[in-house]
Amino acid sequence: MKNLVTYPDQRVGIFIDVQNLYHSAKNLYRGRVNYRELIKTLVRGRRLIRGMAYVAKSETAAGEASFFEALEKAGLELRMKDLQVYADGTKKGDWDVGMAVDAIRMSSFLDVVILVTGDGDFLPLVDYLKWGVGRFVEVAAFRRSASAKLQEAAELFIDIEEIPKAIIRK
Repeated sequence: MKNLVTYPDQRVGIFIDVQNLYHSAKNLYRGRVNYRELIKTLVRGRRLIRGMAYVAKSETAAGEASFFEALEKAGLELRMKDLQVYADGTKKGDWDVGMAVDAIRMSSFLDVVILVTGDGDFLPLVDYLKWGVGRFVEVAAFRRSASAKLQEAAELFIDIEEIPKAIIRK
């Protein structure tokens, strides 16, 4: 992670694509994310105005309630919706549009928007936040599973793998 000049009075908003992080941590590291450590590192002494976590809940997932509680204890506000299960068995819990709308809506009272996702679908959002409303945009994700174009578009890319204690290995 390259060092960047930050100011204590910068107003920061963090928007976390939980599904993206969960699957990346599980598949790449056989672990899970330590959200408290992640948030502390991303904020870097600035003013956290809002920390949002976007999750999909299923009726059958064991331990889901304790996971959601841990996210809240880490200081995150949960945006939750039901996991959709289609007739062919496929499941979808996509929050991309909701996350993008929230980031745009909140950008008027933020100086820095931090997107925690490796999903390249957020590229138009990064461009809009930077060039449309003049916000500083950081992206945090696992480099190995993050879109290269998203990494390039952000003013700062933070590889979660390089954050000490951010991955809890099983």
